[in-house]
Amino acid sequence: MPDRSLRPLATAAVVAVASTGLLVLAVGAGWLGPDVGRGANFCEAARAGWVKQPANTWSNAGFVVAGLVVAWHAGRADVARTLRGLATPYACLVVLLGPASAAMHATQSAAGGQLDLLSMYLVASFAAAYALLRWFDRDRVFFWQLFLLFVAGCELVGLYGGHVPVVTYAGNVAFAALLLVAVVMEVRLWRRPAGPHTDLRWGAGALGSILVAFAIWNATKTRWCDPQSLLQGHAAWHLLDALSAYLLFRLWASERTPVGEAPGAPPQ
Repeated sequence: MPDRSLRPLATAAVVAVASTGLLVLAVGAGWLGPDVGRGANFCEAARAGWVKQPANTWSNAGFVVAGLVVAWHAGRADVARTLRGLATPYACLVVLLGPASAAMHATQSAAGGQLDLLSMYLVASFAAAYALLRWFDRDRVFFWQLFLLFVAGCELVGLYGGHVPVVTYAGNVAFAALLLVAVVMEVRLWRRPAGPHTDLRWGAGALGSILVAFAIWNATKTRWCDPQSLLQGHAAWHLLDALSAYLLFRLWASERTPVGEAPGAPPQ
């Protein structure tokens, strides 16, 4: 059995407990502000009490579970080396997606909506920056610089307050654009003759999950909608996105350098 450290799992667990605890305090104390109907377009009717949209809120636990499973894998020495020391940060980021998205659905507040969008920016920026890190064979400093640049760019795009057809918010366009960059670069990395290669089946699973999730996300805003039901299409979006985040990690962890080749071959 490969050497395993429990430190990544412990770190992600601390992030999960701390972020969830802060969310509970914020919702209970009203720190996120009043209900302005943010997220009300995702079908589920607002209830009285602390949690406005229970199905759309609690389904975000899928991200926390996915992040903890990623952290469990990240404890393996071979996985930690493959992901260049970024496995634990990714696990913590996936964990944070849950409380951040739940903040919007629990409160329908403007601040909750911003946290929800920020969580999307973080994961898309991570995916795009990590693909470009490997393509250019750079170090983690390059990754973090690119990651922060992408997040800042998403925030700037998200300042546009007008309605955007199909995806509703301009921030969703930035999110989709970064995911497209990640997909294109992962395929190019896979097709590159020299250097490490991934098992693209994990990537196909991740892409398929998020495409199905988007189809459900879009359809249940206007169709297939029962506002009083606890079976919500947007909740399925959360669970499928959590699955996609996990499968994306498995894609990265599958990277291997073919026998006889030196790692870090330059781009072709």
